[in-house]
Amino acid sequence: MIDPPDGVKPIECKWIYKKKKDMDGNVHIYKARLVAKGFQQVQGVDYEETFSPVVMLKSVRVILAIATYFNYKIWQMDVKTVFHNGNLTENVYMIQPEGFVDPTNPGKVCKLQKSIYGLKEASRSWNIHFDEVVKGFGFIKNKEEACVYKKESGSSVAFLILYIDDILLIGNNIPMLEFFNEGFRRSSIHTGHQDL
Repeated sequence: MIDPPDGVKPIECKWIYKKKKDMDGNVHIYKARLVAKGFQQVQGVDYEETFSPVVMLKSVRVILAIATYFNYKIWQMDVKTVFHNGNLTENVYMIQPEGFVDPTNPGKVCKLQKSIYGLKEASRSWNIHFDEVVKGFGFIKNKEEACVYKKESGSSVAFLILYIDDILLIGNNIPMLEFFNEGFRRSSIHTGHQDL
């Protein structure tokens, strides 16, 4: 929380509420998500770039064909709260959220350190963070396909495919895949996986 800088108009935010129901229609989870009103952001002031790569379908098909031919394990993983994982490089200021306004400092604004839902650069900052974490595990990004990674260690091989907040982790060594999955969890890429 800081005093608003001169000439900066902080963006607004709002709460989005959702009820998760079970199979019988009973509410079992109440969710609240704070969303920035990114449409108020000004390019060159609040953000610079928004581009984030997405894997091509033909690349997914090729990797799945390789996995099928060699009988590799295929794990599908969902990243939880994906857009909260990116670090912001721009200075983004947001009003205090409704219900959380500091009564002693109501005129202060939030200077965001991490991205949140609704920001124009949220997808890009998440992708940059993911790229850094995956390369830290020794994966090498494909030169032609920015969302396909590969790691080899002796006879073990692993492929990783990213599609926004979904990951396919493919390989021939289950302990190696488990190591990566656990490592992603520890490094703020919170995943849940299922064997395909």
